[in-house]
Amino acid sequence: MAAPHFSPTGTGDDAALRAAKIVAREEAQARRARADAAGTGPALAAHVLRYAPPPAGAVVAGFWPMGHEIDVRPLMRALEGRGHRLCLPRTPKRGLPLDFRAFAFGDPMAKGPFGTLQPGEDAPVLAPDWVIVPLLAFDRAGQRLGYGGGYYDRTLAALPAVGTLGVAFACQEMDSVPCGPHDAPLDAVATELGVMRFGILPGGGSAA
Repeated sequence: MAAPHFSPTGTGDDAALRAAKIVAREEAQARRARADAAGTGPALAAHVLRYAPPPAGAVVAGFWPMGHEIDVRPLMRALEGRGHRLCLPRTPKRGLPLDFRAFAFGDPMAKGPFGTLQPGEDAPVLAPDWVIVPLLAFDRAGQRLGYGGGYYDRTLAALPAVGTLGVAFACQEMDSVPCGPHDAPLDAVATELGVMRFGILPGGGSAA
């Protein structure tokens, strides 16, 4: 599916961009729902650890997968085993950036909005150096299509120095993700088939 790049100059262009993103999200959700998830989480983890691991000692922000999202828990477990401190987002009030809290496997989890699981309110705040980002679609320019709430857009804008790794099934790739001039690309995207790098991702290895 090809989608245009927008350079909004007014409300008409803004509306066209929003409409294009709605159409792209519907297509991306349908593709993801058809994905065969068997074995994809460990495969994704192996590619990241080989081709795009975070720097030694980096604090890594992950997320708890829900619905049809690719399972990033094998990657997070492997990173924890390598000595990385982990954190997960707590979803704030709409309009605010994500609130990252310390997490380790075995910690109790709390129910969050939209059916998410997240650390409890008493979990320590922890600032990430490297962020694993969920998405609905991506393209070869590193552009990401999210769910429409803007949480990661606001969060990553406030953390310009962190490394960003999008994670998805390979079938979620589009020819072109609809985006505006302020949509910043990811540093890399990992799927069950490999890693595509677009920017300077802190860490080591070369793209698969």
